[in-house]
Amino acid sequence: MKIPKKVMERWPAAVKSLVAVAISHKTKDVSEADTVTLVKDMLAEVFGYDKYNELTSEQQIRGTFCDLAVKIDGKIRVLIEVKAAAIALNETHL
Repeated sequence: MKIPKKVMERWPAAVKSLVAVAISHKTKDVSEADTVTLVKDMLAEVFGYDKYNELTSEQQIRGTFCDLAVKIDGKIRVLIEVKAAAIALNETHL
């Protein structure tokens, strides 16, 4: 899979600025909602998604909610479940 040139160009600066925030979130034990905001910023700044039109929060899927959904060409294509940054993930989170 080839990484688009636009992503390669914006990756270093975006990642550098967000790493400090991610570390801060983990050490301060911030809420899941704050971590969702960070993930949305990552998706927008690193991968170029429009966080107002292509990223949605609390998407209802089969009677439950998923933290984030990514729309590509107007259709939901990716679901992302987010936990607070300090939470160790386990099988039940899948």
